[in-house]
Amino acid sequence: MKNFAFVIEDDPDLSDIFSKALQAAGFEVESIMDGEVAQKRLQEVVPKVIVLDIHLPHVDGITLLKQIHAMDSLKDTKIIMATADNVQAEFYRDQVTIAMVKPISFSQLRDISARLI
Repeated sequence: MKNFAFVIEDDPDLSDIFSKALQAAGFEVESIMDGEVAQKRLQEVVPKVIVLDIHLPHVDGITLLKQIHAMDSLKDTKIIMATADNVQAEFYRDQVTIAMVKPISFSQLRDISARLI
């Protein structure tokens, strides 16, 4: 199976950078810019890695995180939380594989995601 990843990020520039970093690490990537769309796609596809922003339209990243943890099909999915909030990153650190504080560089995300393959 091809390594598949979701980038759930509503900022188009960040989504593009994150997607390219994951592709450079060997992932096939789908970008999703809306929490509600992400909910639907997570019912249909099991990604190996999810890069998850917290502040999303319609359904926020924290709600998505709780739903991901509740789904048996996603129990082995690695979650990289991307947030600009240091306090949130620390608070949710034990609920994700990696919590990263924005700004996140292309090389940081590429190197970290490559280790998750």
